[in-house]
Amino acid sequence: MKKVILFYLAFVLVVVIGVMAVVFELNYNSIVAAKRDVDVSRAQVEVVLQRRIDLVPNLVAVVKGYAQHEKETLTAVIAARNKAVEALKAVSGKGNPTSEDLAENAKAQDALKTTMSKLLMVVEAYPDLKANSNFLTLQEQLEGTENRIAVERHRYNDALASYNFKITVYPAILVAKIAGFKEARDYFKASEAAYEAPVMKF
Repeated sequence: MKKVILFYLAFVLVVVIGVMAVVFELNYNSIVAAKRDVDVSRAQVEVVLQRRIDLVPNLVAVVKGYAQHEKETLTAVIAARNKAVEALKAVSGKGNPTSEDLAENAKAQDALKTTMSKLLMVVEAYPDLKANSNFLTLQEQLEGTENRIAVERHRYNDALASYNFKITVYPAILVAKIAGFKEARDYFKASEAAYEAPVMKF
């Protein structure tokens, strides 16, 4: 009789441990997937920021042909672009950038946006440039890129909110604590100006 009871107790214990292992694995995998979504979304933000950076030399080259004496503005745009490149590299080069890294990148992107706005205001003085097909194409690409930045930033914030929620509800919170997952707080909120489309007056 004792052997039968011990067998049933052992069986129940094995089932309980098995269920706990399955619950742990499912929650762990779910958290890992949510973390991956955050990383992918952040990478997409970086991709569209890089696209903005890549458009700047072409924009400067087109404007330069028409506005040779606007050297100071063109130089400021290139300097701001170079800083934005370095800031983006610093964020992209880290597997898990800190909030400070992201804030520094946003600050550099904001400076680039501001100087680009100044450049686009200079364009107003050059009617031929405003009608130039190369310039118009670049303008459309820039507007599209700014829209993509806003969309990707929104997706990143959604992915981050989902991850943060996932690791704070039961039973995933237990798994998160055991596995060392921590709530992330690096939303793109303190630097919204960096992601607003430049004002283009034509």
